[in-house]
Amino acid sequence: MPVCLITQPIHPVGAERMRAAGIEVRASTATDEAGRIAEVRDVDAVIVREGISAAAIDAAPRLAVISNHGTGTDKIAVAHAHACGIPVVSTPAANVRAVAEHALMLMLAVARGTVRADAATRRSDWQHRYTAPMHSLHGKTLGIIGFGRTGQIVAEMARAGFGMRVIVWSPSVDEAEVAAHGATRVGTLQALLAISDIVSLHRPLRPDTRHTIDAAALASMKPGAILINTSRGGLVDEPALAEALRAGKLFGAGLDVFEREPLPGVSPLAALPNVVLSPHQAGSTLEALEATASQCADQIIDVLAGRQPQHMLDPSVWARRRHGAPRIATEAQA
Repeated sequence: MPVCLITQPIHPVGAERMRAAGIEVRASTATDEAGRIAEVRDVDAVIVREGISAAAIDAAPRLAVISNHGTGTDKIAVAHAHACGIPVVSTPAANVRAVAEHALMLMLAVARGTVRADAATRRSDWQHRYTAPMHSLHGKTLGIIGFGRTGQIVAEMARAGFGMRVIVWSPSVDEAEVAAHGATRVGTLQALLAISDIVSLHRPLRPDTRHTIDAAALASMKPGAILINTSRGGLVDEPALAEALRAGKLFGAGLDVFEREPLPGVSPLAALPNVVLSPHQAGSTLEALEATASQCADQIIDVLAGRQPQHMLDPSVWARRRHGAPRIATEAQA
């Protein structure tokens, strides 16, 4: 019986689907890299939420597929896996709407000072309602950086639900595609930053996108603007952001992702009152978790049955995969 290791908790439907297909499912108990390496030695598949290293891949001679629970794969040694003939699959559409909803939630929470208002109410500070600054979203300009499916849904929600003007900067998307979602394309990042009341990040993390929002970008932002990041922590220079928030350059920020996770308690961001933080949970509604776990499991089942999965990062790996023989019965064989 082939074995799948689930390295971090997922919705139970994933394990249920794999067991029904004849796959043994194990839940990781490792707390460090050495433990993770020991656990993968005899597995045929892994589902990861926080990545897998080249060393762990090398320690798993039976490994036939790596299934990423989500869209971001920057913590997976993808190139190494592909060089070993191991397909890496992802779930590009399972949680995008949940992430988009979270981005809008953070916009509202920061603009309305929700966290501070909640704390004031709990301590019976009714003067807070007279002194705390708040903003409406209606009529504001939302600048979206990166225009994949999540960015597109955020644009549609913001425009239709809040009456916001939406502008987009994305080097890989043309004007017609942006216009199809009711938004306007701008030619440069600086142009977007200069006129946006709220800036929302929706780019993948690559060497060329790291610190898209650095000290210079923050200086270019409209005074009193809001920054939202539900994409990848490495897109933002966190010390520079903390300084901009302390100095009052920005009204606030809403962050679900960080350069180092979990966010260290000593991070200057954790001490700032004009920041709303969440622990990388934008895509973790119950509905999205079920859909994501199902897609992870189904693609593992496909690979182990000798069928090409739907969402391979590099489909060319399939023809040169190192373990091509089916390990579970296909429907035809059954």
